[in-house]
Amino acid sequence: MTWSLRDDWYYGLMGLPLAFVALPLYIVLPNHYALAFGMPLASVGAMLLAARLFDAFIDPALGRWCDRLYARSTGSVLAFAACCALLLGSGFALLFFPPTRDPALLLPWLGLLLVLTYASFSGLSIAHQSWGAMLGGDESQRGRIVAGRELFGLAGVLLASVAPSLLGLGPTAVILGVALLAGWLLWRRSPRPVPVQAMASGAVWRPFAQPAFRRLLLVFMCNGIASALPATLILFFVQDQLRVERIFEPLFLGSYFICAALAIPLWLKLVDRVGLARTWLCGMTLSVLAFAFASQLGVADVAGFLIVCAVSGAALGTDLALPGALLAGAIAQAGDRGRLEGAYFGWWNFATKLNLALAAGLALPALAALGYTPGSRDPAALQALVAAYCLVPCALKLLAALLLHRLLLDQAPRRGRGPITGADRHGPGQTFKP
Repeated sequence: MTWSLRDDWYYGLMGLPLAFVALPLYIVLPNHYALAFGMPLASVGAMLLAARLFDAFIDPALGRWCDRLYARSTGSVLAFAACCALLLGSGFALLFFPPTRDPALLLPWLGLLLVLTYASFSGLSIAHQSWGAMLGGDESQRGRIVAGRELFGLAGVLLASVAPSLLGLGPTAVILGVALLAGWLLWRRSPRPVPVQAMASGAVWRPFAQPAFRRLLLVFMCNGIASALPATLILFFVQDQLRVERIFEPLFLGSYFICAALAIPLWLKLVDRVGLARTWLCGMTLSVLAFAFASQLGVADVAGFLIVCAVSGAALGTDLALPGALLAGAIAQAGDRGRLEGAYFGWWNFATKLNLALAAGLALPALAALGYTPGSRDPAALQALVAAYCLVPCALKLLAALLLHRLLLDQAPRRGRGPITGADRHGPGQTFKP
């Protein structure tokens, strides 16, 4: 099968609404409920933690369900995806426009709609990711499939970073609905995966029998928590530590994601020279430098924070492109390509959601306990905010870098500056041979 530019659109476009919905749910929603409805940060954080943990724990089951659907037919997968897309769009709108402001009803409403929205988001994401992994092809084609999806995803994130502030939450919900419909209609015309084998009993746990997957997952989780903390707290940092006008928020978020998109081709060139794992290590190091610099910023330091957004955005490019490529290599090494992608992506999404749950569910209550509330000007409270936004992520990124070096790089023979070999494209050295 020859993969064309048209196929990039057919398969990849669904990545746009999936990325678009993630940013408002993970960043705008906590800030919206705290400011618009006066809900205490501790309550918002606890509900986010509970909903995200529930969502994370059902991801492996959703992955198994997707494998069963793929074993039945791709039409069954598309029908399941349509149901998830409908629930996702509806849940998103109802979250931001609840039918009540009564505090006694608003908190349960938040929890119920979060569970519904997260579950539909997870089901749709796993089905879409598994479809791309099952399409197979040579190294170049598999890389192009993932790259196309990620580029649409970055476009979705960029759009979501400016839409709530510039257009409002109502038009943002409409954009999401239109994008979900368009993504699903084009997905139906995408090349179909080869039929897969029926899933064996207990196969949902098979990924953890693979040492390569366990090592990669540990690095991914530590790095993911480090990235989720500033994502959860960025609006609080901008509003209270920098104290700049809200009109600058789209500029900060937009520059962050634009730099991520622009940096990906450069990171891929570095992969050609040093491999996937070492390139990811470079990205982690760059992120640490950016957030260490951010800890020194003060009131109205717009230029300084733009530098932080640009540099950390460039580092984000490695987090977007490289872990997924390493995971594809782990699946191929285990001999599970075309059979158990849903199981692997279920656990992968579980880890992603757990990272976000820990970031929001622990950071927000901790900040509240240390005396920080939105709008605070108390020096001790702002110091706690700076530590949570800048310094704790630096420490976690350094730990992730150490784990990456010990668990992946130490097992890989050093290479020269030549092109990537077949094994190297899957990951470091002999770890992810096909």
